[in-house]
Amino acid sequence: MSAEAVLPPQSYRSVGDEIAHVVLDFPFRRRWWIAFWISGGFTLGMLGVIAHLFYFGVGIWGINIPVNWGLAIVNVVWWIGIGHAGTFISAMLLLMGRDWRNSLNRLAEAMTIFAVMCAVMYPVLHLGRPWKFYWMLPYPAAYEIWPQFRSPLFWDVCAFTTYFAVSFLFWYVGLIPDMASVRDKTQSRFWQITAGLAALGWRSSAIHWIRWRRAYLLLAGLAMPLVVSVHSGVALLFAVGQVPGWHSTLFPPYFVLGALFSGFAMVAILAAGLRAWFGLENLITTRHLELLACYLLACGMLTAYGYLFDAFSSWHSGELLERQTLMDRLIGPMAGVYWGAVGLNFVPLQLLWFKRVRAAPLWLALISFCVVIGMWLERYMLIVSGLFRDFLPSSWDVYRPTLPEWALFAGTIGFFFFCFVLFIRFVPMIAIAEEKEAMHHEHAEVAP
Repeated sequence: MSAEAVLPPQSYRSVGDEIAHVVLDFPFRRRWWIAFWISGGFTLGMLGVIAHLFYFGVGIWGINIPVNWGLAIVNVVWWIGIGHAGTFISAMLLLMGRDWRNSLNRLAEAMTIFAVMCAVMYPVLHLGRPWKFYWMLPYPAAYEIWPQFRSPLFWDVCAFTTYFAVSFLFWYVGLIPDMASVRDKTQSRFWQITAGLAALGWRSSAIHWIRWRRAYLLLAGLAMPLVVSVHSGVALLFAVGQVPGWHSTLFPPYFVLGALFSGFAMVAILAAGLRAWFGLENLITTRHLELLACYLLACGMLTAYGYLFDAFSSWHSGELLERQTLMDRLIGPMAGVYWGAVGLNFVPLQLLWFKRVRAAPLWLALISFCVVIGMWLERYMLIVSGLFRDFLPSSWDVYRPTLPEWALFAGTIGFFFFCFVLFIRFVPMIAIAEEKEAMHHEHAEVAP
């Protein structure tokens, strides 16, 4: 008996209709407009803060000597970390042949793109002359002025641009068959033209599927090393500096695991929220939430090991300034931030050992929300605690973020959700073609 006999053809069609219905007919319009105007308001506020920053300069921030890195760099590391799980879910699980990714990969890939867009703002805004940002790019110039290729700052420029380019191409290539499906299902002239242009002439022929599969797997193979290399490059920005609390070979794997930890938490929040908003319980199932919870728990426990080993290596080093930085985190001025990060990251996480909690969307979203906040506190603790007491006691100073810094941070969060609100309105949030393929494989296995 064939798979088609086990699963009626109209069931495959209903999957495509259900996903395309969100784009073409879009239920719950009032909720969408509320989300649009709220996130759009925060985005406009962000643009206003950026204009204010361009006029007055970075002096409006609370950075000083020695804390010349503040919320700007904290948020760079945080946003890049959030984007990591999207590449992992999309690329690695595709190469491993895990079909459960098909209900989550599209929104995870979009999350990656929007998070990288939020992250790359900060290094540009942090420059003294942000309109000269293109000087950081290695392009042929008549003046023969080249970037410092040995600088970790330049490594980050290469990592961010490569990560964004590959992530966007990977997301768009996976989207092509679905835009063709939207084009074929609609009677609206607007959607026929728009989706038809986005589909690049897709006709679902055999040669189209062969070439699409090759391109998709090739991009997955290119994207997979970026999961490790991008946040390792961010970690090297700290590790190569002679700063107490930073100069450690532990940082690259520590940062990669922390990035996956926060990224899986954000995917869980978005998946649970969209599942409840659009009633997608039959596509984003309890099994998907349980698997997300398992990955979140695994990454969290590995990150906890990084916390322990970081503290042990600082104490075991015997260097006075390393030990002083550790004491500042444990019982000193940074203790509130440090223990807040530990408490939010690892205490609620222990509930995920229980299957009932893993399968509960609300509990998973709340635990993930704690993790997202906790990982931001971790980045704040790592950066500020290493800088505010450097090697020269006469230059020690306290860092206090100012209102423009907080406003810019709130604006980037609004911008992230503004992009996501537009995404769920105009793009299928679940991969139609890949979901049908997963259904076919599942029912082919159970067919006698």
